Amino acid sequence: MFANTAKGATSSANIYSIVESAKANNLVVERYLVYLFDNLSKIDLSYSDSLENLMPSSNKIPKI
Repeated sequence: MFANTAKGATSSANIYSIVESAKANNLVVERYLVYLFDNLSKIDLSYSDSLENLMPSSNKIPKI
């Protein structure tokens, strides 16, 4: 409804998915997003578990 393009709709769906996953894993959404955005720029993508460690269900996420 509010996405003017298919890319906008895809981006919105991705953000909603991250937010709902954080909620489902009992994380404070705002704190998780800050943690996620702070750490995305620091990860090494050649290491296969880099993104897995940032997922809301990961046991590597600090209690936030």
